[in-house]
Amino acid sequence: MNPTIRPWAPADLEGVPALILPIQTAEFGLPATLEGQPDLLDPVGVYRQGSGEFWVAEAAGQVVGTVALLDLGGGEVTLRKMFVRADWRGGEVRLGQRLLDTAIAHARSRGCRAITLGTTEAFKAAHRFYERNGFVRVEKETLPANFPVFALDKRFYRLAL
Repeated sequence: MNPTIRPWAPADLEGVPALILPIQTAEFGLPATLEGQPDLLDPVGVYRQGSGEFWVAEAAGQVVGTVALLDLGGGEVTLRKMFVRADWRGGEVRLGQRLLDTAIAHARSRGCRAITLGTTEAFKAAHRFYERNGFVRVEKETLPANFPVFALDKRFYRLAL
């Protein structure tokens, strides 16, 4: 089965946190809570502004992946909430790649000039994934002034479009 990638819908209000929180806490041991991520309770209000969007990958009625773009203004967006359920990573489906490609194509279609992202040191496979896709590591000081830096973000990347 090939997951469908589509924009977030109200029916995803429970499925998205049910995917993301266990990856953050059980898989990576991060101190993440739903209360600490209010964007998961209002993806439309947070992400569906300007060039932003929030996508969900769905298979057999379950959320198995997510990715979002947050519009920072000035042709800059930041990649957020890139998560793929463990049993959907890798393999022929290439769900992570499809999610990232969806976000990049959207940013390009909106005339964005760059995508930035922040991640934790714990997400080693993610670092390699972003680097394979042309993202270049940058210093925190070079990020757009309104880039939302989270306490766990220690590594930053940028993709020129």
